[in-house]
Amino acid sequence: MRHASDNGFADRRKAAAEAKQQLLKKFASAPKADDPALAVKLAERQANAAAREARRAERERLKQQENEQKLAEAAARAAAAEAEEKAEALAREQAERDRITRVISDEAARKAERDRRYAARKARQK
Repeated sequence: MRHASDNGFADRRKAAAEAKQQLLKKFASAPKADDPALAVKLAERQANAAAREARRAERERLKQQENEQKLAEAAARAAAAEAEEKAEALAREQAERDRITRVISDEAARKAERDRRYAARKARQK
């Protein structure tokens, strides 16, 4: 496939040499390692990285604190539910004891009434 401007071999070679020269010039004009502007940029990057790390650590600390608070609240709710359940069980047990006591006292009262009627009947027969 031919190019529209039908460059010859010499033209292509010259263009490649010019591109290489431009790359070398660009590399030569790049800031050196001991350049103060580069040191300032590097210091800025390090400061930004340190600030970013500090923000991340703060977020992690807050998240950990929030998780601990949620766990404490859940434990408190569980303890409250357990205490409430225990109180309900005691109330049910006390109600059962009261019912048993009433049944026993009612049974004793019925027996006493029955005995009184029996004694009255025997007394009338004599």
